[in-house]
Amino acid sequence: MKSASFRFLWIGQSMANLGDIFYIVGLISILYASTESPFILALVPFLSMLGRFISGMISPLLLNRYPLKTLLVHSQVSKTLLLCLLALILVFHITSSILVIVSFVFTIAFLDGWAAPASQAMLPRLVPKNELVKANSFFSIIYETVNLGGWALGGLLVAIFSGQDVILITLALYLVATLLMTKIVDPTEFYRKFSEGRQSGELKEGWQIVWRNPLYKSLYVIIAFEAVANVVWIASILYVFVAEILGENESWWGYINTSFFLGMVIGGIICSRFTTVFETNLKYVLITFSFGISILTLLFGLTTIAWLSLVLMGLVGVFQQLKAIAANTFLQKSASPEELPKIYAVESSLVSLLFAVSSLLFGALAEIWDVRITFIISAILLGIAAIYAVTRHRHFIIEESNFPFER
Repeated sequence: MKSASFRFLWIGQSMANLGDIFYIVGLISILYASTESPFILALVPFLSMLGRFISGMISPLLLNRYPLKTLLVHSQVSKTLLLCLLALILVFHITSSILVIVSFVFTIAFLDGWAAPASQAMLPRLVPKNELVKANSFFSIIYETVNLGGWALGGLLVAIFSGQDVILITLALYLVATLLMTKIVDPTEFYRKFSEGRQSGELKEGWQIVWRNPLYKSLYVIIAFEAVANVVWIASILYVFVAEILGENESWWGYINTSFFLGMVIGGIICSRFTTVFETNLKYVLITFSFGISILTLLFGLTTIAWLSLVLMGLVGVFQQLKAIAANTFLQKSASPEELPKIYAVESSLVSLLFAVSSLLFGALAEIWDVRITFIISAILLGIAAIYAVTRHRHFIIEESNFPFER
């Protein structure tokens, strides 16, 4: 973890992630001030998910033809140029078309759709494989710390300055991220893959890799269930839960989110402190915390005590982090460098699609029935995922022969 390239990766990705949060906060502030339309605001996360889904679907074409570093750098450069154009439009009032403005959300998310799997697949190339758990824990701590402080800081900056100013700050963060990513040195040699048939075969390549490998398929069935179940944590459902069930004002939505991200940070710290124990028990960590998240989600949905909801949410964050690190480590230690980015691209597409569709479904359920029914359904789905993990436990074996280089 002393690798300079690893430092460039995590610092650059942190700057990019913080910029992503700031620009969304700034843009929502601008859109709300000009339209006061909840529908327009809802377009922002929807278009973001749609962009990531489409990008994830076509990313195998790029992953076969370009090195991971090239994709990372070009994605960040393109995002920076787009944000610069958006800033010019907003500052100089070039157009007032909402459609033009929200189209930037889709395009930037589309560019992120291949940068995210490239970044995740780059990590195991830059650290020794015996430090993967520690590196994943560290990366997760940084990511959740950015999430924990980014939204609050973004809101504060919007209140002090303006949405346009926050987007200009994002532009500076994007520039720094781009510079740092250009300094990454990928030690894995790249071999361009030429398609002998139709490009549609390349588009299915990642899905075929996942489907044919029992470990990958088992993990992605669990991820699919969780993608649907985790919709209960979106703002539109939590807002209703806080108001109708807990009987608190909307500030408690912020407290609950903070509790979750704090739990994620604590989970990352726990994992980094007990790396050896964690690494030798990956299978049991995955199964145990899958059941734990299901039980905690059910308890959260049934509680009417505000302070207890914060405790439960914090525990969900801890459990979610530990389980996610276990799943990531399984993938990174088992997949080859050529397979890994395509596998992560499948995850990005799958989660984005299921999350977007499930958001509409769960939102309708919360409106038609008691909002608590959504948490009960979520807990059941998570429980099914945990039971499935138990039935497939024999497949949770790391085949380290797939890892082609030793350090």
